[in-house]
Amino acid sequence: MSENNILARRNEPWREELRKQLKNKERSDRPRAKMPELDAEYRSHSLREEVNTGLTKEQALAEATRCLDCPNPSCMQGCPVSINIPTFIKNIERGEILEAAKVLKETSALPAVCGRVCPQEKQCEAQCIYIKMKKEPVAIGYLERFAADYERESGQISIPELAPANGKKIAVVGSGPAGLSFAVDMAKFGYDVTVFEALHEIGGVLKYGIPEFRLPNAIVDVEIEGLRKMGVKFEKDCIVGKTITHEELREEGYKGIFVASGAGLPNFMNIPGENLINVMSSNEFLTRVNLMDASNPESDTPVYTGRRVAVIGGGNTAMDAVRTAKRIGAERAMIVYRRSEEEMPARLEEVKHAKEEGIEFLTLHNPLQYEGDENGRVSRMLLQEMELGEADASGRRRPVAKEGATSWVDVDAVIVSVGVSPNPLIPSTFTGIDVSKWGTLIVNEETMQSSMSDVYAGGDIVRGGATVILAMGDGRKAAAAMHEALNK
Repeated sequence: MSENNILARRNEPWREELRKQLKNKERSDRPRAKMPELDAEYRSHSLREEVNTGLTKEQALAEATRCLDCPNPSCMQGCPVSINIPTFIKNIERGEILEAAKVLKETSALPAVCGRVCPQEKQCEAQCIYIKMKKEPVAIGYLERFAADYERESGQISIPELAPANGKKIAVVGSGPAGLSFAVDMAKFGYDVTVFEALHEIGGVLKYGIPEFRLPNAIVDVEIEGLRKMGVKFEKDCIVGKTITHEELREEGYKGIFVASGAGLPNFMNIPGENLINVMSSNEFLTRVNLMDASNPESDTPVYTGRRVAVIGGGNTAMDAVRTAKRIGAERAMIVYRRSEEEMPARLEEVKHAKEEGIEFLTLHNPLQYEGDENGRVSRMLLQEMELGEADASGRRRPVAKEGATSWVDVDAVIVSVGVSPNPLIPSTFTGIDVSKWGTLIVNEETMQSSMSDVYAGGDIVRGGATVILAMGDGRKAAAAMHEALNK
């Protein structure tokens, strides 16, 4: 065989494809990175130290090599803010970490936040090609956090490219994830954006709802400082609907308003004893601890530290509340949930961490009533044992009471975490805005525009309760639609 024929055969397309397949098999056989964590006993007494300590650079580079760089990356279909996942991961693989962070910021306003609290296992990672291969997906969330943290720690924090200022003023109601995401995109389009926050801290649920052992305030503050550098302005202690009205915003020249006021109204079960002292909502408990230093007995508004604390519910907020209760002194901290552990909506990682920290799980139990002592303080709860029946509208099996199977459990604090309802202020003060029977604002799902042409909305005020990343997706969608409407 001639030398030319040998070279031709070496360059045949099938040989290149075979080499690629062998390389991909080598990548796919590598184990997924494990997130380093603080010791469970130590961290269960530490309110401010983050549980997950982040991947090392060596771990991140190794994990990035697992990405197969699919021609049609299905992982992106699971991302509500459309991060270019393969590109940012390949930048990490090449050691170009700052470039990876820039890619993240092209579509995500809060990469360091999302890398910590977003349920990647139900979104981008759930769409990873490895799932079809019966293997663990690429740790997209870990890598997102790594790239964002690397950039912050390097001191070389990039600011997205901004269009020339167009002089048009835009108002944002609420500084949670939906509002911040919207503000970033509108600033990129060249608008003069002001965010109005009712509380004394910027960040919304990121500050008052998520404990620092999951999301340190310092991380949120750096992300917010990035918005300030983009020209976004913030007004604290300003309640839109009371401090300033919708009409006054219009009079001051705001051409569009994005409502992201959240769902801060807690739900209760309406059972006997819920008005006893030391029965409170998870919203109140977490807000007081996270924002008002209530775990400090010397604070102006200290929270009662029960020895036996029950948290009612099985979501992420319930896990945050029970783990916080443990950290501020509870000797017995319990989750009471009416379904089984398999039906819990909380992230698997949060359940795992809670168990490691000594949290007791009373699944298939539901409170029927609370009783108090002579001082009106809750002292015990009556629990109904449950069993699972047929599936309900949510797709989960319906909990059914076992007849005669009840028991009393001693408690001295109860935290109710069974959902939230939208903040009623905006629906009641924005005259003419359409509201659903659940109190949420009704919007066009494609544009997030409400029945008032200059008012758009997203996040919990529309969804009634959602993840950080879904709220951010609403913000991005609303920004694109408002920008188009203002430039017709």
